[in-house]
Amino acid sequence: MSDRRRSVRAVCPHDCPDTCAMQVTVEDGRATAVRGAPDVAITRGTLCSKVAHYLERTYSEQRLLYPMKRVGKKGEGRFERISWELALDTIAERFRQLAATDPRSILPYSYAGTMGLVQGSSMDRRFFHRLGASFLDRTICAEAGYQGYKATIGATLGTDPEAFADAPYILIWGSNPVVSNLHLWARIVEAKRKGARVVCIDPVRSLTAEKSDWHLAPLPGTDGALALALMHVLIRDGLVDEDYVARYTTGYAALKRRVADWTPERAAGETGLAAADIEQLAREYGQDGRPAAIRVNYGLNRCAGGGSAMRAISCLPALTGHWRWPQGGILLSTSGTYGTDSHALERPDLYPCDSRFPPRHINMSAIGDALLEADDPAIRAIMVYNSNPVAVAPDSNKVRAGFAREDLFCVVHELFQTDTADFADILLPATSQLEQWDIHKSYGHLNVMVNEPAIASLGEARPNTWVFRELARRMCFTEPCFAETDEEIGAQAFRKEHPRSGNIDMASLQAQGWQRLNVPTPYAPFAEGGFLTPSGKCEFYSDTLAHQGIDPLPHYVPPREGPRSNPALAAKYPLAFVSPPSRHFLNSSFANLPRFVAAEGKPWLDMHPADAAARGLQNGARVRIFNARGAFHASLRVDAIHPGVREGVVSAPSIWWQKLSGDGCNANAVTSQAPTDLGKGATFYDCLVEVTAATD
Repeated sequence: MSDRRRSVRAVCPHDCPDTCAMQVTVEDGRATAVRGAPDVAITRGTLCSKVAHYLERTYSEQRLLYPMKRVGKKGEGRFERISWELALDTIAERFRQLAATDPRSILPYSYAGTMGLVQGSSMDRRFFHRLGASFLDRTICAEAGYQGYKATIGATLGTDPEAFADAPYILIWGSNPVVSNLHLWARIVEAKRKGARVVCIDPVRSLTAEKSDWHLAPLPGTDGALALALMHVLIRDGLVDEDYVARYTTGYAALKRRVADWTPERAAGETGLAAADIEQLAREYGQDGRPAAIRVNYGLNRCAGGGSAMRAISCLPALTGHWRWPQGGILLSTSGTYGTDSHALERPDLYPCDSRFPPRHINMSAIGDALLEADDPAIRAIMVYNSNPVAVAPDSNKVRAGFAREDLFCVVHELFQTDTADFADILLPATSQLEQWDIHKSYGHLNVMVNEPAIASLGEARPNTWVFRELARRMCFTEPCFAETDEEIGAQAFRKEHPRSGNIDMASLQAQGWQRLNVPTPYAPFAEGGFLTPSGKCEFYSDTLAHQGIDPLPHYVPPREGPRSNPALAAKYPLAFVSPPSRHFLNSSFANLPRFVAAEGKPWLDMHPADAAARGLQNGARVRIFNARGAFHASLRVDAIHPGVREGVVSAPSIWWQKLSGDGCNANAVTSQAPTDLGKGATFYDCLVEVTAATD
């Protein structure tokens, strides 16, 4: 390939388990094509429909290209251009003033705008640690499920995604891989061709549910009850692998007592499923002599009992011994397989030891309340990067009100002028993945990959690491770690002594673009026990939870806002509401680009024909979805032949930018800031609403 035309290794940075390897063609300094890398087993040369058009994002005329300061009211989105010098000096001076009184009045807010270890969680964390700012608890997506899974298995590792292609029975629970895990779905399709039976558990008739052999639709937030009933049947009917349980688990006798009264009939009352279907599912899953693989995802952990539900589900493969096979077990995330050195990346040791300012934590899932109500000290400055909280955080009316405070100094570092950017005092232009260096692990496969910058930064866009280096310099932080290059940071990303990622060599990684972790192919992590719990076994009974004052056994926590668990609220708002990801957006990313906005069309609400008829609503009608927290509008979809949801449930694909939604609101106008049982995560899918015809 000529010097004028070259191919560059890259990685998709977005919040998706696939973390696809990419090849970028560059001609005369401009990227002209983005393709999936064919030599990486998980990607196989294929990208999703969003990233396949990544150049439209990179070269969008909507890109922010220079720093700006606000000139209108907060939320109006009016700015004027300034220099980087003035922008950074302004930020540093304001931070310096606030830190002199109480540095905890400053809050970083970031999440998964990039999953890169360097641009996502290195120099930024070092800066805010050294500053002594409030800690942000990053709970908004998966924390409840992580905590439930870790309490049982010890870490977020499980079935090798590649092994799903050979699984004879696959249970997809709270996941929609057709939309959100494309390459795992390709393995599931391969398994189906070999005769596998695929069962999907989801309150919504998702694209995955449509393509599965059997779809069960429990009421939102009742997955824990279903899992307990499955265990009841497995034990009652002798479908337990007694040898595996005796060798590699703890607490079986107590578990038997716990699930003894969780009959299918009892679970049917909670879940809305037929007891006979629960019986059948348990018998199919527990069939002796063949492995079954569970793909469980974050949808089910976004309810009051999300952590407990994940804990109960993660007991199933040990109870049945499906861990014995590489193509058996359960997969939530592969992220725990990596030996990431978060201490070296983030340097928490930099946090100042000052008795006047003990560490203060702010839960990102309750940012609305935090901005409006936090004191001792109040939040006086917030810096947002890799996130768009005004659009994505729950109870968005409160979030907007918090960001609208005139006394809140707000900095946003972004590619586009998002809903959150409209509230910035200082707005900084960020680089895209094609303009920055990074190193990536994954939560959906077992490879480490490197992203090389393919093109020069557009305009005056700068990566996160550059911004925080410059701020550290202005704050007179002299620690050597603030002078490290991106590549020097990346070289520290994985622990050399770790048994699974100690093989990662930076020179080889940069030469090839990727390396598989030091695990067998196929990988059966718990075929002979070796769980990463304190006991080294799958913990049906968790001493760790007991010491925290939490029920040490799997149990059921009903929805906080459920028609059965909260009848008084349901009398006002009788419909359970969920807002799963849109096929054409990724959280709020891509939701401003013309191709994807056109493909999505407009905000939709799926409703069962019986619920629509009871309200006199017709397919295509403009409707108002509301509860005491707020309201938003959407067009109604009612499918009489294949309803998109079960009766009593409504669903609105998300996340629309508020200013592009048609009414200035999105689905998070009605969602709650109340936390999950474990991890204090967000409860987006624990929400009751009513729906009426729109009057505007």
